[in-house]
Amino acid sequence: MKVVVLDSFTADQGEDVWGALSPLGTVAVYPRTARAELLSRADGAEALLTNKVLLDREVIERLGALRYVGIVATGTNAVDLEACRARGIAVTNVPGYSAHSVAQLVFALLLHLTNDVAAHDARVKAGDWAAAPDFMFCLRPLTELAEKTIAVVGLGAIGRTVAGIAEAFGMHVVAAAVPGSPSIGRVPLDLALGRSDFVTLHCPLTPATRHLVGDDFLRSMKPSAVLVNTSRGALIDEAALVRALSARTIRAAALDVVEREPPGADDPLLDPAAPFADRLVVTPHIGWATVEARARLVSISIENLAAYRRGERMNRVEDAGGAQTLSLPPRA
Repeated sequence: MKVVVLDSFTADQGEDVWGALSPLGTVAVYPRTARAELLSRADGAEALLTNKVLLDREVIERLGALRYVGIVATGTNAVDLEACRARGIAVTNVPGYSAHSVAQLVFALLLHLTNDVAAHDARVKAGDWAAAPDFMFCLRPLTELAEKTIAVVGLGAIGRTVAGIAEAFGMHVVAAAVPGSPSIGRVPLDLALGRSDFVTLHCPLTPATRHLVGDDFLRSMKPSAVLVNTSRGALIDEAALVRALSARTIRAAALDVVEREPPGADDPLLDPAAPFADRLVVTPHIGWATVEARARLVSISIENLAAYRRGERMNRVEDAGGAQTLSLPPRA
């Protein structure tokens, strides 16, 4: 079996962690694969492992030897599942590996917006505390998470982990309904938004949730509320978010994902001179990327392929073909 890892770098960060693939076949590992390189590298491969390299219908139909696609991620939106199903190609993903890692970042973002540790540290080291007339100073009003309400939009492994941490902080958790989800017992989305001080997104990107966060969603939030997205960038209509932040329709937002990754240098969300710049935090899709989570990701990705070789079904997702929306490929 020829096995090709198309974009290893985000998972391995340059370390040699793919050795356990060797018993499964002839292995080629590429840190990154541009669209123009994809067909030549994947030619003759029975198994492809991809994180963000787009495998759409056009590519899949041209890879006659392909029998297995391992998504080195939880989200499946980089692979055309319907095209794979039509060809009888097995597809796997890695669910749940980053739940603790992403949930940790959610609260790092919330604590940044409530306590701003970094800015206080910088001002202290700049001499402001030594020159202060009092024994302390605050750069902005500091708020507690206890007794605040947080709406969790999506209660998969990550959403449940976030909910558990929120309860440990003494917060009130509202399980918000997700458009297109069959889950029952959830609070209608508009009601959940209207009662929440924080709203955190943990739902998959589907046709029903693409640009879920638009003008109506943002107007349904409290003017004092904070939006957090560590899920998929395309859940948010970014133009609507810019309008809401500019008009103070919501207080602040914290994003670990954006619709185009990496973003353009002229992305309005990244403008340091924007009137909302101090109320918007953007991190470069790091929620999943702790050392421990990346190790689990690689290990489970390899085990998924090993299970396929044994004729076992493990983390198979190709039958969910109607649920995904393909993302634009990253810029080469």
